[in-house]
Amino acid sequence: MNAIEGVEILLIEDNAYDAEMTIRTLKKNGLANNLVHLKDGAEALDFIFGTEPNGNGKVRIPKVILLDLKMPKIDGIQVLTKLKSDKRTRAIPVVVLTSSKEDPDIFKCYSLGVNSYIVKPVEFSEFFEVVTKLGMYWLLVNQSPS
Repeated sequence: MNAIEGVEILLIEDNAYDAEMTIRTLKKNGLANNLVHLKDGAEALDFIFGTEPNGNGKVRIPKVILLDLKMPKIDGIQVLTKLKSDKRTRAIPVVVLTSSKEDPDIFKCYSLGVNSYIVKPVEFSEFFEVVTKLGMYWLLVNQSPS
C-alpha cells in the first residue's frame, strides 16, 4: 500500500501557519507518518472521492479527517455535508478544528454528523496539547471501522 492509499490523517486547512503547527505537533508525537494536507474543500473532495487527476475514482478512507470550516472554494460545512451524506464516506471520523466559536456553526456541524468540534487554542502550548491529545485519541485509542 503506498502512502497516498494508506492515509491515516487528512488535514484540510487553508491557513499555512495553523497547518504547519498541526503537522509539527503530530510529527513530534510520531503521529504524522501517513498525513496528507490539503488547502481547501474542493481539493479535499477531489482527493477523497478520487476525482483529481490520476485519482481513478477510488474513494480514500483515512482514519480521521481534521477539518477547518472557513476555507476558500468549498467550505468545511459543505465538505462535511458531502462526506456524511455519502454511504461510502459516512463512517469516516471527522473532527472540526476551527477558530469559530459560533453556536450556529457548532450546531450545524453536529446536526450533520461531525464526531468532534474543537476550537483552536490561540496559545501555542495549548494548541500543542490539544492536537497531541486529538492525534493520540483518534489514531491510537479510537477503533474505526475497517
